[in-house]
Amino acid sequence: MGRNILHCDMNNFYASVECMLDPSLKGIPVAVCGSVAERHGIVLAKNYPAKAYGVQTGEAVWQAKSKCPGLRVVEPHYDEYVKYSALARGIYSRFTDMVEPYGMDECWLDITSCEKLFGPPEKVADIIRETVKFELGLTISVGVSFNKIFAKLGSDLKKPDAVTVIAEDSFKEKIYGLPASDLVGVGRSTERVLAGAAIKTIGDLASADPRMLASKLGKNGLALWNFANGRDESRVARAGESPPVKSVGHGTTTVKDMESDGDVWPVILELTQDVGRRLRDIKMMAGGVAVNVRDSNLVCRQWRTPLSIPSTSAEVIAAAAFGLFHARYRWELPVRSITVGTFNLVPEGAAYAPRLWDNVELAERRERLGHCIDDIRRRFGKNSVRNCILCMPSTLPPEHAEIVMPTGMPC
Repeated sequence: MGRNILHCDMNNFYASVECMLDPSLKGIPVAVCGSVAERHGIVLAKNYPAKAYGVQTGEAVWQAKSKCPGLRVVEPHYDEYVKYSALARGIYSRFTDMVEPYGMDECWLDITSCEKLFGPPEKVADIIRETVKFELGLTISVGVSFNKIFAKLGSDLKKPDAVTVIAEDSFKEKIYGLPASDLVGVGRSTERVLAGAAIKTIGDLASADPRMLASKLGKNGLALWNFANGRDESRVARAGESPPVKSVGHGTTTVKDMESDGDVWPVILELTQDVGRRLRDIKMMAGGVAVNVRDSNLVCRQWRTPLSIPSTSAEVIAAAAFGLFHARYRWELPVRSITVGTFNLVPEGAAYAPRLWDNVELAERRERLGHCIDDIRRRFGKNSVRNCILCMPSTLPPEHAEIVMPTGMPC
C-alpha cells in the first residue's frame, strides 16, 4: 500500500506573523532582521513585496536596503513565532498523530490512514490550508506525495497559499526538469560538485552513475540518487516523538571579525562549554568533532576529525576543534562566525578500543570534572566556574545564539 505524505510550509513565516500582528505592515516591503549591533544583522525573513525587490534571506541588512530603500525592518519576536508554530501543529494534529516538525515553520504529515475520515490526500491538504488561513491568518503551501522528499519538493513548487501534488506514476514528468538544487540535501557545495559532473537537473541526477556520485559525495551521493529516483522510505515520526540525537553543536557570530588564532581560541572554548554540558545532559559522548567557519565574505568551510577516546570534555572538544582550525584555515580573510559540532555520538560508558598511547585515566578524570562543574553551575550560575581566558574581554555577543539544526531529515 502506497503512502500519502504532506509537507506543510508556512509562507514567509516570521514576516507573515509580523504583518498579521501589525496591520500597518501589510502591503509594504518588510524584512525581519537580526541585531545589527551584535552582527546578526541579516535578513531572517521577508514578505512578498520585499521579495519583488530582490531582497533575499541571509543577506546583510544594508544589502537589502540598497535594493529596496523603502524596506521596513522589524526585529524578530520569537515568542510569537513559537506560539503560532504550536497552533499550526495543533491544526495538523486534528488529521493525524504523525506530525514531524522540520524547523519551526515546516512539518511532514502522514495521512495514509485518514482517507476514509477526511477524503483523498489533495482534499485533506486543501482543508488544512484553508483552516490555517481562517484560524491563524497565515498562509501555507502544501506538497502532497508518496514520500517525504517529494512532499517537501512539492510545497516549494508553488507559493504562497497553494497545494501541489507529485504523484508516484507521473513524478518524472513533473520534476525531472527542475534544477538539482531544488532537491532536499543539495546545498551550494553539493550543487557545485554536481555541476562539475554535468549534473544540472533532478533528471540528470536520477540517471547518473551511483558509483560516480558515491566517489564524489560519499554516502550522501547515493542518498541523493535514491531521492531523485523516488526511493525514500523514511517514516514520519509521531507527534512528540524525539528522534535519536546524532550530533550536538553550538555556534555564534562574533561582534567583530576574528583576525588571529588568539581571537578564535577563546570563542571555541566558550562554545564547547555548552556542547559538553548538553552531551552530559543526554548521557552521550562525542566520537568526533567538526568545526564550521564563515569568513568575512560569508564563505563557509567545514572540517571534521575523529576522537580516539569519546569525550564530553569542553577542553578536549575545544582542542580538537582548534587543532582543525589551526591546521586548515589560511587566514586569507578574517573570520566572522564559527560553529563547533560533535558527531558519532555514543552512550556514556560504551566500550571502545583505546590506542596504547592514549591516557585513559586522564580522560576519565576529565569526564568526572565535567560533571562536577555542571553541578556547581546548576547551583551557583553558569559563570561560577570559568576558564581564566574566558574572563578576558571577548568578541562574543552578550547572548550568543545557539545553532539548532532541524530534525527529521533522512540522511
